[in-house]
Amino acid sequence: MSTEPPINFSNIDSAVHGPIRLGVLTALQAEGPMDFTTLKKRLQVADGAIGTHLQKLESIQYIECEKQFIGRRPKSTYRITPTGKISLFNYLEMMQQLINSLAEKETENK
Repeated sequence: MSTEPPINFSNIDSAVHGPIRLGVLTALQAEGPMDFTTLKKRLQVADGAIGTHLQKLESIQYIECEKQFIGRRPKSTYRITPTGKISLFNYLEMMQQLINSLAEKETENK
């Protein structure tokens, strides 16, 4: 029988939990800095769908945005911050605990 405490879902970081935000943080962690267009294509989402999430992640300092002009065209490049990395890995650890708990329960029920 498991001795691990139950997972407290009230501690899930809702800023990371959504699929687009989780995708952004995961892509930036795994692949490094990306410009807006590359990130949008990587996640297969529309401009409007990703823009709001990028603003939220930037406002809570999980990502940083560097804006520059290439010729006359603006280019925004995003990178994950140390705070964002910590939050992403804490979230993933919580999900791993959930997976382990469910797998253990399944084994006990066999």
